[in-house]
Amino acid sequence: MTGSSLPAAYFDGIFASDEDPWNLASSEYEAAKFAHTHDVLSDRRYVHALEVGCAHGVLTSHLARLCDQLLAIDISTNALAKAHERIGDRPGVALARMAFPKEAPDDQPFDLIVLSEVAYYWDLVDLDCASEWLRNKVRSGGRVILVHYTGKTDYPHSGDDAVEILWSALDASFEIEQTERRDTYRLDLWKRR
Repeated sequence: MTGSSLPAAYFDGIFASDEDPWNLASSEYEAAKFAHTHDVLSDRRYVHALEVGCAHGVLTSHLARLCDQLLAIDISTNALAKAHERIGDRPGVALARMAFPKEAPDDQPFDLIVLSEVAYYWDLVDLDCASEWLRNKVRSGGRVILVHYTGKTDYPHSGDDAVEILWSALDASFEIEQTERRDTYRLDLWKRR
């Protein structure tokens, strides 16, 4: 699940040297987290959704079942190649290389934005840019789901700090639908006012 404050070469290197970085396709923990994310979102259908940092498409497979159109983006071309192997040419799913939030879709508003294990990679400038984009690109009643590891990281922020920074910039435009803490991750679901 890759973000943009670190260079693309960093993530390309991870995906070039390891078939399953972060054990996204092989760990019971990740499988349970992805299933939980899917279950939280499964109370409705989403017309236009965006997954930021799709890595090699494991969560994308879960999300595709809930969405008419899903754009899954990643900064790493190596990650996207693996995602294409996993997803194939599934109708309604598009994969694209973007270094979000510096590069972001500029088309119609989204019903759903998925930020899973990405926000802690972003520096303060990126978090501010992401907040501004979310305010402008999530339609009224649309959702943002954030799922982040809560342990110690060597990234610009911890999962808790990154989510709290985003929330402080968005609380006037969004409301909290759900917040949960599990042993090693948090899940936050926000709805656009």
